[in-house]
Amino acid sequence: MTDRKKESPEYIAMRDLALSQLRSGKSLTGEGGVFAPIIKEFLESALSAEMESHLDEKERSSGNKRNGKGTKTLKTSSGEISIETPQDRHSNFEPQIVKKRETILADNIAPQIIGLYGRGMSLRDISIHIQEMYDVEVSAATLSEITDRVIPQVKEWQNRPLDEVYPIVWLDAMHYKVRDGGKVVSRAVYNILAINKEGRKELIGMYISESEGANFWLSVLTDLKNRGVNDILIACTDNLRGFSEAILSIFPETEIQKFVIHQIRNSLKYVASKDQKPFMKDLKKVYQSPTKSQAETELLNLEEVWGKKYPIVIRSWNENWEELTTYFGYDTHIRKLIYTTNAVEGFHRQIRKVTKTKGAFPTDMALLKLIYLATENISKKWTQPLQNWGLTIQQLCIKFEDRMKIEL
Repeated sequence: MTDRKKESPEYIAMRDLALSQLRSGKSLTGEGGVFAPIIKEFLESALSAEMESHLDEKERSSGNKRNGKGTKTLKTSSGEISIETPQDRHSNFEPQIVKKRETILADNIAPQIIGLYGRGMSLRDISIHIQEMYDVEVSAATLSEITDRVIPQVKEWQNRPLDEVYPIVWLDAMHYKVRDGGKVVSRAVYNILAINKEGRKELIGMYISESEGANFWLSVLTDLKNRGVNDILIACTDNLRGFSEAILSIFPETEIQKFVIHQIRNSLKYVASKDQKPFMKDLKKVYQSPTKSQAETELLNLEEVWGKKYPIVIRSWNENWEELTTYFGYDTHIRKLIYTTNAVEGFHRQIRKVTKTKGAFPTDMALLKLIYLATENISKKWTQPLQNWGLTIQQLCIKFEDRMKIEL
Protein backbone atom coordinates (compact mmCIF):
# COMPACT_ATOMS: atom_id res chain seq x y z
CA MET A 1 0.00 0.00 0.00
CA THR A 2 1.28 3.49 -0.84
CA ASP A 3 2.44 5.51 2.16
CA ARG A 4 0.30 8.66 2.30
CA LYS A 5 3.26 10.57 3.75
CA LYS A 6 5.07 10.13 0.43
CA GLU A 7 2.13 11.43 -1.62
CA SER A 8 2.69 14.94 -2.93
CA PRO A 9 0.26 17.72 -2.00
CA GLU A 10 -0.64 18.05 -5.70
CA TYR A 11 -1.54 14.33 -5.91
CA ILE A 12 -3.62 14.45 -2.75
CA ALA A 13 -5.49 17.55 -3.98
CA MET A 14 -6.21 15.92 -7.35
CA ARG A 15 -7.31 12.66 -5.74
CA ASP A 16 -9.66 14.37 -3.31
CA LEU A 17 -11.13 16.57 -6.05
CA ALA A 18 -11.62 13.52 -8.28
CA LEU A 19 -13.42 11.61 -5.52
CA SER A 20 -15.58 14.63 -4.77
CA GLN A 21 -16.56 15.11 -8.43
CA LEU A 22 -17.14 11.38 -8.88
CA ARG A 23 -19.47 11.20 -5.89
CA SER A 24 -21.40 14.30 -6.98
CA GLY A 25 -21.84 12.97 -10.50
CA LYS A 26 -19.85 15.84 -12.03
CA SER A 27 -17.80 15.19 -15.16
CA LEU A 28 -14.14 14.38 -14.48
CA THR A 29 -13.03 15.25 -18.00
CA GLY A 30 -15.26 18.19 -18.96
CA GLU A 31 -14.80 21.86 -18.19
CA GLY A 32 -13.72 22.19 -14.56
CA GLY A 33 -13.16 18.44 -14.30
CA VAL A 34 -10.08 17.24 -12.48
CA PHE A 35 -8.72 15.37 -15.52
CA ALA A 36 -9.53 18.10 -18.07
CA PRO A 37 -6.04 19.69 -17.79
CA ILE A 38 -4.42 16.29 -18.43
CA ILE A 39 -6.52 15.70 -21.54
CA LYS A 40 -5.82 19.26 -22.70
CA GLU A 41 -2.07 18.80 -22.21
CA PHE A 42 -2.10 15.44 -24.01
CA LEU A 43 -3.98 16.78 -27.04
CA GLU A 44 -1.84 19.91 -27.32
CA SER A 45 1.36 17.87 -27.04
CA ALA A 46 0.13 15.42 -29.68
CA LEU A 47 -0.83 18.25 -32.04
CA SER A 48 2.56 19.87 -31.54
CA ALA A 49 4.29 16.57 -32.36
CA GLU A 50 2.14 16.20 -35.50
CA MET A 51 3.12 19.72 -36.57
CA GLU A 52 6.81 18.92 -36.02
CA SER A 53 6.44 15.83 -38.19
CA HIS A 54 4.62 17.85 -40.84
CA LEU A 55 7.36 20.48 -41.04
CA ASP A 56 9.92 18.13 -42.56
CA GLU A 57 12.88 19.21 -44.64
CA LYS A 58 10.78 19.56 -47.78
CA GLU A 59 8.23 21.80 -46.07
CA ARG A 60 10.87 23.94 -44.41
CA SER A 61 12.82 24.35 -47.65
CA SER A 62 9.65 25.75 -49.24
CA GLY A 63 9.49 28.41 -46.53
CA ASN A 64 6.85 26.78 -44.38
CA LYS A 65 7.17 27.07 -40.59
CA ARG A 66 5.09 27.43 -37.45
CA ASN A 67 2.80 30.43 -37.45
CA GLY A 68 1.36 30.83 -33.99
CA LYS A 69 -1.61 29.04 -32.46
CA GLY A 70 -5.35 29.08 -32.70
CA THR A 71 -7.94 27.97 -30.17
CA LYS A 72 -10.65 25.36 -30.47
CA THR A 73 -13.39 24.19 -28.13
CA LEU A 74 -14.01 20.46 -28.32
CA LYS A 75 -17.31 18.95 -27.25
CA THR A 76 -17.07 15.58 -25.54
CA SER A 77 -19.59 13.27 -23.91
CA SER A 78 -18.37 14.67 -20.60
CA GLY A 79 -18.37 18.38 -21.42
CA GLU A 80 -16.20 20.90 -23.27
CA ILE A 81 -12.41 21.31 -23.41
CA SER A 82 -10.62 24.34 -24.85
CA ILE A 83 -7.28 23.60 -26.53
CA GLU A 84 -4.61 25.52 -28.47
CA THR A 85 -3.95 24.26 -32.00
CA PRO A 86 -0.65 24.92 -33.84
CA GLN A 87 -0.76 26.64 -37.23
CA ASP A 88 1.70 26.77 -40.13
CA ARG A 89 2.44 29.60 -42.52
CA HIS A 90 1.25 27.68 -45.64
CA SER A 91 -1.93 26.44 -43.92
CA ASN A 92 -1.46 22.92 -45.28
CA PHE A 93 -1.10 21.19 -41.92
CA GLU A 94 -3.73 18.44 -41.59
CA PRO A 95 -3.74 17.17 -37.98
CA GLN A 96 -5.06 13.66 -37.37
CA ILE A 97 -5.68 13.41 -33.65
CA VAL A 98 -8.05 16.39 -33.80
CA LYS A 99 -8.91 17.11 -37.42
CA LYS A 100 -9.62 20.52 -38.88
CA ARG A 101 -13.23 21.58 -38.36
CA GLU A 102 -13.67 18.72 -35.91
CA THR A 103 -15.56 20.05 -32.91
CA ILE A 104 -16.81 16.84 -31.32
CA LEU A 105 -14.09 14.67 -29.85
CA ALA A 106 -15.96 11.71 -28.37
CA ASP A 107 -16.46 8.92 -30.87
CA ASN A 108 -19.60 7.79 -29.08
CA ILE A 109 -21.55 11.00 -29.76
CA ALA A 110 -21.34 11.21 -33.56
CA PRO A 111 -22.71 7.68 -34.19
CA GLN A 112 -25.61 8.42 -31.82
CA ILE A 113 -26.38 11.66 -33.67
CA ILE A 114 -26.30 9.87 -37.04
CA GLY A 115 -28.44 7.06 -35.63
CA LEU A 116 -31.07 9.49 -34.31
CA TYR A 117 -31.09 11.36 -37.62
CA GLY A 118 -31.54 8.09 -39.51
CA ARG A 119 -34.64 7.37 -37.43
CA GLY A 120 -36.27 10.61 -38.51
CA MET A 121 -35.47 12.97 -35.61
CA SER A 122 -35.09 16.62 -36.58
CA LEU A 123 -31.79 18.42 -35.95
CA ARG A 124 -33.57 20.52 -33.31
CA ASP A 125 -34.83 17.45 -31.45
CA ILE A 126 -31.40 15.81 -31.68
CA SER A 127 -29.81 18.95 -30.21
CA ILE A 128 -32.23 18.85 -27.27
CA HIS A 129 -31.58 15.13 -26.76
CA ILE A 130 -27.79 15.57 -26.73
CA GLN A 131 -28.13 18.51 -24.32
CA GLU A 132 -30.22 16.40 -21.94
CA MET A 133 -28.01 13.32 -22.19
CA TYR A 134 -24.53 14.90 -22.09
CA ASP A 135 -25.05 18.52 -21.06
CA VAL A 136 -23.37 19.54 -24.32
CA GLU A 137 -24.83 22.19 -26.65
CA VAL A 138 -24.50 21.22 -30.29
CA SER A 139 -25.59 23.69 -32.96
CA ALA A 140 -27.66 22.76 -36.02
CA ALA A 141 -24.64 23.56 -38.21
CA THR A 142 -22.48 21.12 -36.23
CA LEU A 143 -25.18 18.44 -36.38
CA SER A 144 -25.48 18.92 -40.13
CA GLU A 145 -21.70 18.55 -40.46
CA ILE A 146 -21.83 15.32 -38.46
CA THR A 147 -24.65 13.80 -40.51
CA ASP A 148 -22.78 14.82 -43.67
CA ARG A 149 -20.08 12.36 -42.64
CA VAL A 150 -22.25 9.60 -44.11
CA ILE A 151 -22.12 11.16 -47.61
CA PRO A 152 -18.97 9.20 -48.58
CA GLN A 153 -20.75 6.05 -47.36
CA VAL A 154 -23.78 6.91 -49.50
CA LYS A 155 -21.59 7.35 -52.57
CA GLU A 156 -19.69 4.15 -51.84
CA TRP A 157 -22.99 2.30 -51.38
CA GLN A 158 -24.33 3.69 -54.67
CA ASN A 159 -21.25 2.38 -56.49
CA ARG A 160 -20.81 -0.97 -54.72
CA PRO A 161 -20.52 -4.15 -56.85
CA LEU A 162 -23.72 -6.15 -57.35
CA ASP A 163 -24.56 -9.80 -58.04
CA GLU A 164 -24.47 -11.06 -61.62
CA VAL A 165 -28.10 -12.24 -61.62
CA TYR A 166 -31.18 -11.08 -59.73
CA PRO A 167 -34.28 -13.27 -60.03
CA ILE A 168 -36.81 -10.51 -59.28
CA VAL A 169 -36.60 -6.73 -58.98
CA TRP A 170 -39.25 -4.13 -58.22
CA LEU A 171 -38.97 -0.52 -59.39
CA ASP A 172 -41.15 2.14 -57.82
CA ALA A 173 -40.99 5.82 -56.93
CA MET A 174 -41.40 7.98 -53.85
CA HIS A 175 -42.00 11.72 -54.22
CA TYR A 176 -40.50 14.51 -52.13
CA LYS A 177 -40.00 18.28 -52.11
CA VAL A 178 -36.44 19.62 -52.45
CA ARG A 179 -35.12 23.18 -52.49
CA ASP A 180 -33.37 24.06 -55.72
CA GLY A 181 -32.14 27.56 -56.56
CA GLY A 182 -34.46 29.28 -54.12
CA LYS A 183 -37.51 27.29 -55.27
CA VAL A 184 -39.18 24.18 -53.90
CA VAL A 185 -39.42 21.52 -56.60
CA SER A 186 -40.69 17.95 -56.78
CA ARG A 187 -38.24 15.10 -56.93
CA ALA A 188 -38.90 11.41 -57.54
CA VAL A 189 -36.69 8.88 -55.77
CA TYR A 190 -36.71 5.65 -57.77
CA ASN A 191 -35.84 2.67 -55.61
CA ILE A 192 -34.83 -0.68 -57.07
CA LEU A 193 -35.61 -3.42 -54.59
CA ALA A 194 -34.36 -6.89 -55.52
CA ILE A 195 -34.50 -10.47 -54.36
CA ASN A 196 -31.09 -12.10 -54.63
CA LYS A 197 -30.44 -15.78 -55.36
CA GLU A 198 -30.54 -16.55 -51.63
CA GLY A 199 -34.07 -15.14 -51.45
CA ARG A 200 -33.16 -12.07 -49.39
CA LYS A 201 -34.26 -8.52 -50.08
CA GLU A 202 -31.62 -6.04 -51.21
CA LEU A 203 -31.94 -2.42 -52.30
CA ILE A 204 -29.63 -2.35 -55.31
CA GLY A 205 -30.26 1.18 -56.50
CA MET A 206 -31.60 4.57 -55.45
CA TYR A 207 -31.86 7.34 -58.06
CA ILE A 208 -33.26 10.88 -58.04
CA SER A 209 -34.85 12.42 -61.09
CA GLU A 210 -37.13 15.32 -61.95
CA SER A 211 -38.77 13.26 -64.69
CA GLU A 212 -38.67 9.76 -66.09
CA GLY A 213 -38.17 8.66 -69.68
CA ALA A 214 -36.16 6.29 -71.83
CA ASN A 215 -32.91 8.26 -71.39
CA PHE A 216 -33.23 8.27 -67.60
CA TRP A 217 -33.95 4.56 -67.42
CA LEU A 218 -31.16 3.83 -69.85
CA SER A 219 -28.70 5.57 -67.50
CA VAL A 220 -30.08 3.70 -64.46
CA LEU A 221 -29.91 0.29 -66.12
CA THR A 222 -26.47 1.01 -67.55
CA ASP A 223 -25.33 1.84 -64.01
CA LEU A 224 -26.58 -1.56 -62.79
CA LYS A 225 -24.81 -3.23 -65.70
CA ASN A 226 -21.55 -1.42 -64.93
CA ARG A 227 -21.77 -2.54 -61.31
CA GLY A 228 -21.86 -6.19 -62.31
CA VAL A 229 -25.48 -7.09 -63.09
CA ASN A 230 -25.61 -9.27 -66.20
CA ASP A 231 -29.20 -10.44 -66.02
CA ILE A 232 -32.56 -9.72 -64.39
CA LEU A 233 -35.14 -12.47 -64.80
CA ILE A 234 -38.32 -10.54 -63.92
CA ALA A 235 -38.67 -6.76 -63.54
CA CYS A 236 -41.84 -5.59 -61.77
CA THR A 237 -42.72 -1.95 -62.40
CA ASP A 238 -45.34 0.71 -62.51
CA ASN A 239 -46.24 1.92 -65.99
CA LEU A 240 -42.95 3.85 -66.14
CA ARG A 241 -42.54 5.90 -69.29
CA GLY A 242 -39.68 4.61 -71.42
CA PHE A 243 -38.76 1.77 -69.09
CA SER A 244 -39.69 -1.17 -71.33
CA GLU A 245 -37.62 0.12 -74.24
CA ALA A 246 -34.66 0.89 -71.99
CA ILE A 247 -34.50 -2.43 -70.13
CA LEU A 248 -34.81 -4.49 -73.31
CA SER A 249 -31.82 -2.62 -74.73
CA ILE A 250 -29.65 -3.50 -71.69
CA PHE A 251 -31.20 -6.78 -70.49
CA PRO A 252 -33.01 -8.06 -73.59
CA GLU A 253 -34.27 -11.31 -72.03
CA THR A 254 -35.88 -9.74 -68.96
CA GLU A 255 -39.60 -10.39 -68.52
CA ILE A 256 -41.58 -7.29 -67.52
CA GLN A 257 -44.53 -7.44 -65.15
CA LYS A 258 -46.40 -4.18 -64.67
CA PHE A 259 -48.08 -3.67 -61.30
CA VAL A 260 -51.68 -4.83 -61.70
CA ILE A 261 -52.80 -2.96 -58.59
CA HIS A 262 -51.52 0.34 -60.06
CA GLN A 263 -53.35 -0.38 -63.31
CA ILE A 264 -56.54 -0.98 -61.32
CA ARG A 265 -56.12 2.22 -59.31
CA ASN A 266 -55.46 4.27 -62.44
CA SER A 267 -58.49 2.71 -64.14
CA LEU A 268 -60.85 3.58 -61.29
CA LYS A 269 -59.83 7.26 -61.52
CA TYR A 270 -61.78 7.39 -64.79
CA VAL A 271 -64.80 5.33 -63.71
CA ALA A 272 -67.80 7.13 -62.18
CA SER A 273 -68.37 6.43 -58.48
CA LYS A 274 -71.72 4.78 -59.08
CA ASP A 275 -70.13 2.36 -61.58
CA GLN A 276 -67.00 1.44 -59.63
CA LYS A 277 -68.48 -1.50 -57.72
CA PRO A 278 -70.00 -3.31 -60.75
CA PHE A 279 -66.97 -2.40 -62.88
CA MET A 280 -64.60 -3.93 -60.30
CA LYS A 281 -66.74 -7.06 -60.12
CA ASP A 282 -66.20 -7.59 -63.85
CA LEU A 283 -62.55 -6.51 -63.75
CA LYS A 284 -61.68 -9.03 -61.01
CA LYS A 285 -62.72 -11.80 -63.38
CA VAL A 286 -59.92 -10.62 -65.68
CA TYR A 287 -56.88 -10.45 -63.36
CA GLN A 288 -58.02 -13.26 -61.04
CA SER A 289 -58.48 -15.75 -63.88
CA PRO A 290 -56.54 -19.01 -63.48
CA THR A 291 -55.10 -18.80 -67.02
CA LYS A 292 -54.14 -16.11 -69.49
CA SER A 293 -56.54 -17.42 -72.14
CA GLN A 294 -59.46 -17.16 -69.73
CA ALA A 295 -58.30 -13.69 -68.70
CA GLU A 296 -58.38 -12.63 -72.36
CA THR A 297 -61.94 -13.92 -72.65
CA GLU A 298 -62.93 -11.96 -69.54
CA LEU A 299 -61.26 -8.84 -70.94
CA LEU A 300 -63.41 -9.13 -74.06
CA ASN A 301 -66.48 -9.43 -71.84
CA LEU A 302 -65.34 -6.35 -69.88
CA GLU A 303 -64.96 -4.40 -73.11
CA GLU A 304 -68.38 -5.49 -74.33
CA VAL A 305 -70.05 -4.24 -71.13
CA TRP A 306 -67.99 -1.12 -70.41
CA GLY A 307 -66.10 -0.31 -73.61
CA LYS A 308 -68.46 2.35 -74.93
CA LYS A 309 -68.75 4.14 -71.60
CA TYR A 310 -65.06 3.94 -70.61
CA PRO A 311 -63.07 3.47 -73.84
CA ILE A 312 -59.85 5.01 -72.46
CA VAL A 313 -59.78 2.56 -69.54
CA ILE A 314 -60.35 -0.49 -71.74
CA ARG A 315 -57.78 0.76 -74.27
CA SER A 316 -55.16 1.03 -71.53
CA TRP A 317 -55.71 -2.60 -70.52
CA ASN A 318 -55.41 -3.72 -74.13
CA GLU A 319 -52.28 -1.68 -74.84
CA ASN A 320 -50.47 -2.92 -71.70
CA TRP A 321 -51.88 -6.43 -71.81
CA GLU A 322 -48.71 -8.41 -72.46
CA GLU A 323 -46.77 -6.71 -69.66
CA LEU A 324 -49.74 -6.90 -67.28
CA THR A 325 -50.15 -10.64 -67.70
CA THR A 326 -46.61 -12.03 -67.39
CA TYR A 327 -47.59 -13.51 -64.03
CA PHE A 328 -49.89 -16.06 -65.68
CA GLY A 329 -46.77 -18.00 -66.67
CA TYR A 330 -46.00 -18.82 -63.03
CA ASP A 331 -47.33 -20.77 -60.07
CA THR A 332 -49.60 -19.10 -57.51
CA HIS A 333 -46.98 -17.99 -54.96
CA ILE A 334 -44.71 -16.53 -57.67
CA ARG A 335 -47.73 -14.75 -59.17
CA LYS A 336 -48.41 -13.04 -55.87
CA LEU A 337 -44.77 -11.97 -55.61
CA ILE A 338 -44.62 -10.29 -58.99
CA TYR A 339 -48.05 -8.85 -59.76
CA THR A 340 -48.63 -7.22 -56.37
CA THR A 341 -46.64 -4.34 -54.92
CA ASN A 342 -46.47 -5.78 -51.40
CA ALA A 343 -42.67 -6.01 -51.24
CA VAL A 344 -41.76 -2.54 -52.50
CA GLU A 345 -44.72 -0.77 -50.88
CA GLY A 346 -43.85 -2.39 -47.54
CA PHE A 347 -40.33 -0.99 -47.88
CA HIS A 348 -41.62 2.46 -48.85
CA ARG A 349 -44.03 2.45 -45.91
CA GLN A 350 -41.10 2.01 -43.53
CA ILE A 351 -39.13 4.79 -45.26
CA ARG A 352 -42.08 7.18 -44.96
CA LYS A 353 -42.18 6.62 -41.20
CA VAL A 354 -38.76 8.27 -41.12
CA THR A 355 -39.32 11.02 -43.72
CA LYS A 356 -42.93 11.99 -42.90
CA THR A 357 -41.93 14.77 -40.48
CA LYS A 358 -39.67 16.47 -43.01
CA GLY A 359 -40.72 19.42 -45.12
CA ALA A 360 -38.64 20.36 -48.15
CA PHE A 361 -35.14 18.89 -48.11
CA PRO A 362 -32.33 21.46 -48.56
CA THR A 363 -30.56 19.39 -51.26
CA ASP A 364 -30.90 16.16 -53.22
CA MET A 365 -28.05 14.71 -51.17
CA ALA A 366 -29.86 15.52 -47.91
CA LEU A 367 -32.79 13.47 -49.21
CA LEU A 368 -30.57 10.57 -50.31
CA LYS A 369 -28.66 10.72 -47.02
CA LEU A 370 -31.80 10.20 -44.92
CA ILE A 371 -33.22 7.45 -47.14
CA TYR A 372 -29.84 5.68 -47.07
CA LEU A 373 -29.70 5.80 -43.25
CA ALA A 374 -33.30 4.61 -42.99
CA THR A 375 -32.54 1.76 -45.42
CA GLU A 376 -29.51 0.74 -43.36
CA ASN A 377 -31.79 0.32 -40.34
CA ILE A 378 -34.55 -1.45 -42.28
CA SER A 379 -32.19 -3.87 -44.03
CA LYS A 380 -30.87 -5.18 -40.70
CA LYS A 381 -34.04 -7.30 -40.63
CA TRP A 382 -33.51 -8.68 -44.15
CA THR A 383 -31.63 -11.70 -42.87
CA GLN A 384 -34.02 -14.49 -43.83
CA PRO A 385 -35.11 -15.65 -47.31
CA LEU A 386 -38.69 -15.10 -48.44
CA GLN A 387 -41.25 -17.68 -47.45
CA ASN A 388 -41.20 -20.75 -49.74
CA TRP A 389 -38.07 -19.42 -51.46
CA GLY A 390 -36.66 -22.92 -51.92
CA LEU A 391 -39.66 -23.86 -54.04
CA THR A 392 -39.61 -20.51 -55.86
CA ILE A 393 -35.94 -20.66 -56.85
CA GLN A 394 -36.30 -24.23 -58.13
CA GLN A 395 -39.16 -23.20 -60.42
CA LEU A 396 -37.19 -20.20 -61.66
CA CYS A 397 -34.16 -22.41 -62.35
CA ILE A 398 -36.34 -24.75 -64.42
CA LYS A 399 -37.93 -21.90 -66.38
CA PHE A 400 -34.66 -19.99 -66.87
CA GLU A 401 -32.33 -22.98 -66.97
CA ASP A 402 -29.63 -21.32 -69.07
CA ARG A 403 -29.68 -18.08 -67.07
CA MET A 404 -30.28 -19.17 -63.47
CA LYS A 405 -28.35 -21.89 -61.69
CA ILE A 406 -28.06 -22.83 -58.03
CA GLU A 407 -25.33 -24.85 -56.39
CA LEU A 408 -26.28 -27.56 -53.88
